[in-house]
Order: sequence, then C-alpha cells, then structure tokens
Amino acid sequence: MKKQLYTLLWSTLFVSNLTLANIENGEFENWSNGSPDSWTTIDSGISTSQSSSVVKSGNSSAAITVNTGSQGSTDFRQSVSVSAGQNIDFSVWVYHTEGNVKARLYVDGYRVYSNQSIVNQWQQISYNYTASGNGSIQVGIRFYDVSGFDGSEVVYVDDFQPNTGAGGGGTGCQTNSGSFSLTTDNYGSETSWSLSRSGSGVVASGSGYASNQTYQEDLCVTDGDYTFTINDTYGDGICCQYGSGSYNLVLGGSSVANGGNFNSTESTTFSLGGSGGSGSSGLTGYYASANGLSGYALKSALYDIIKTHTSQGYGALWGFYSANEIDNYYENDGSILDIYSERPASSDPYTYSAVSDQCGNYSGEGGCYNREHSFPKSWFGGTVEPMNSDVHHIFATDGKVNSVRSNFPYGEVGSATYTSQNGSRLGSAQSGLGYSGTVFEPIDEFKGDVARAYFYMATRYQNVIGSWENNTSSVDAVLNGSSTQVFEPWFLTMLKSWHQQDPVSQKEVNRNNAAQPYQGNRNPFVDHPELVSEIWGN
Repeated sequence: MKKQLYTLLWSTLFVSNLTLANIENGEFENWSNGSPDSWTTIDSGISTSQSSSVVKSGNSSAAITVNTGSQGSTDFRQSVSVSAGQNIDFSVWVYHTEGNVKARLYVDGYRVYSNQSIVNQWQQISYNYTASGNGSIQVGIRFYDVSGFDGSEVVYVDDFQPNTGAGGGGTGCQTNSGSFSLTTDNYGSETSWSLSRSGSGVVASGSGYASNQTYQEDLCVTDGDYTFTINDTYGDGICCQYGSGSYNLVLGGSSVANGGNFNSTESTTFSLGGSGGSGSSGLTGYYASANGLSGYALKSALYDIIKTHTSQGYGALWGFYSANEIDNYYENDGSILDIYSERPASSDPYTYSAVSDQCGNYSGEGGCYNREHSFPKSWFGGTVEPMNSDVHHIFATDGKVNSVRSNFPYGEVGSATYTSQNGSRLGSAQSGLGYSGTVFEPIDEFKGDVARAYFYMATRYQNVIGSWENNTSSVDAVLNGSSTQVFEPWFLTMLKSWHQQDPVSQKEVNRNNAAQPYQGNRNPFVDHPELVSEIWGN
C-alpha cells in the first residue's frame, strides 16, 4: 500500500516581545470562527474543531480530522524563534481514536512517532532540541496512515509546549513551571522586563508591548538564583498615574515577583530549588518583609503588608466586575462569572451581561446578578468600610441565590432545603462536620476560592476581627474571638480542606492581579498557597 501522509505542522509562535520560545494558544483554549487562535490552516487535507469532551488540560483541545480527500500539504503553522545554544524540550499530547493514523513529532526535522495502537487515552511525544544558531525553526506533527485506515480519522491534540532550560546545552527545564502575567498601562511601549539566572544570563525577557493589554506567557526554568527586573523608560512605573498596569511572575506554584507601582526600575531576587521557594523562606518582592517567618508572626507581617489598601466604595464594585469578573475560563462567552450559577462541565443555566443585568429585581434564579459578601456584612457590623467594599471577598453572584445564602456560614450540607441550578446548596450541616446548624455549600470548583477569601479576611482584618464574634449567631459559629487562629476548629479544618482540594486557578490569579491596581493590595494566599499551612498548620 502506498503510504499516504498528511502534515500538521506547527511552529511555536515565538512572541515578538518574548525571548523565551513559547507556544501561543498551545492548549487550544481560544477559538474564533471555528478555528484555534494563532494557528493557520494552509490546505484542506485536515480540518479542525474545538473539543471539550476529550481534553488533556484546560477546557478544550483541537480535534484534528485527517482526510484522504486531499494529498497536499495540510499545515497548521506558527513561527518560533530560537537562540544559539538554547536547549528546549518540545512536547505534545495526542489521543488516537481508531489507531490507524500515526503521529510524528516535527522539530526542525522529522523526529519521534506516537504509538498509534494506544487508543482512547492520552500519550505524550517529545523531543529535546538544541538550537544551532539564531533564527526560526518549525515544529509540529505529521500524520501517516497505516494499514486499516478508512479514509478519515480524528486525532485529538492538546498541550503543545516547549519547555526551555535556563542555560544552553543542558537537559531542558524539568523543575519549575510557571507563568508571567503583565497588564500594561496607557504607555505599554515603555515597559520591558527580563529574568536572569546567576551564571547563565538572561533566560527570558519582553518588550514592545501595546497599551492597556494583558499578556500571559508560560515559563519553565531550572533551579538556581534569579533576578527579575521590570523597567519603565518614562520613570513612572505601570500603575497608577497613567493606567492600572500590574505584573505577576509565578514559578514553582508561588508568586516570586509582582507589583506595578515603581519608578524607572524594580528588581526582585529569589531562589528556586534547595531551601529557596519553600514556605515563608521564599518570600520576595511585595512579601519580602514577611520572609523567614512562620505561624502567627507570619500572619502579622502579612497584615502589615496588605492593611493599607484604599477603599473604592461599594458602588465601584460594579465597574470591577464589568472589567474583571468575566467568564474567560469556562464557556469563554464574556458573560459575568457567577460562582453560584457557573457549571464548569456543561452549559450554564443562564448568563448575565455586564452592567445591563445588574440587580435590579428578581423573582427567581436568572433575574440579575449582585454583590455577594462571601464574608457577610452583618458579621462585621453592616456597611462598614473598608470591609464592605473589599473586592477580595465580594463576588458577583445571582441575586436569588445570594438571598437564599443570606448570612449562613459556608459548610458541607447533609440534607438540602434549596439547591441552585449549578448545584450550590443550602441545608442542615452534614454529620461529622462539627457544626449542626444551617450552612451553605458552593460547588467544589469554587470552594478553594471561598477558603482563600476567608484566610485573607482573617489576615487583613486581624486588628478587629476578634471583636466580631458576637455580632450574629452565624458569625459566632465561625469565629472564635481571637485575632490569631480566628476561626472555630470545625470551620478552620473545613477551610484548609477546601483550600487543598481546590487549588488556585488562573481565574483567581487574574482576579488578584486586577485587585492590586484597583484597591492597592493582594490576597497572599492566592500568590502563595503554602502560607496557609505555614500559619495554621497542615
């Protein structure tokens, strides 16, 4: 049989303002008009569609249908720039459905094959590449049919990545993955940054940005000592005089450098591997003054860092929601992201448009969205600032479900008296929780979000939270009257469990980044999830 071949070529887009080779839209999350953003289909020998049913990571993958109808080049392309000596691990995950098409990884030439006999499960194919010079290369996949091919077969592709090592000639990055997020101000072209490793020089950098845009790039670096530097040529930083810019560098699961309010330059040094980057011993930048502390001393140091935020007022929350409480993660439809109606794995029961669907009157679910104090305002005495407008614990939610939740504690429900259309429940606490009253339980997807909001409240307001215990019977069930532990044992145990079971999501990271230019502080437990155990134990 004459072997028919079909080529699906990708070149990882080396973003012009980033000197680290990263795939753009490598997880196939962003699509327009039925095609994945940043990928170009040259010919008709293949077709692509977005799949949410067979996914390796994120919310979607690319379903590639390989056809015999066209024997020409069937390329999907981007362009990647590499530097001489740069060592890169290229990899992609493929999912065979019938086993009659073989995938071959292309990295500046034809490399390794997939095992087409492994069907209905993901497999990874990878190749370690060292650039021989400066310039561009192509990477991608070529498909070959094998005996039994019936003329059309679907192969799912996801998580196409280059993992770039911190220095040339090594084994590539296998230790610290992360990302760099940047929101530019009104003068994005003035901003540049670099990440340098001691002994290796600059391993990543960026410049030439557009104004008032958000950028995010995946990073992967080896252990070592690093310096992150961000520059502004005009000398006024990226926040807050001419726009609300911010940056956040996350490596090894922790934010190692973040901010936005500086003059001409700001540098942060940190270590990855060894004793660095673990617990409070790895705190730098915004959190540097808390470095090396643990327990309630650490909590007090964090309080001193985040306590001076500027209240924007309760009405300003609408504007924050319209810009930053948007569903760019599930349906990706630009609607308001409501934690009490969002269905992560299926279509939402209803959606809200920013501003136009603000409450408002409602007679049931789907009527309007409003501002839910996850930490009820009656617990801290009513419309008292800055608690009443602190965005770190106030979320956009359906008005009806917000009303049903009332000021009941969060908890785990045994017998429900009300269930929202996404599965959030109100009812009597389940046996063994340690509390026997009425509780409200959000869905699993957002339990960690709620827990980290509560750890923030315990830290940001530790100077006053010890006096709130007797404000209502509900808050008395949750708070223990101290400014140290803050929570009753049953509630603290549950919060720590929720925090572990629902790790920090990209939604939370982006929201935290937006909160800093908005009101001037961050949630430490989003940036550094490990601080929960450093303060309250495992």
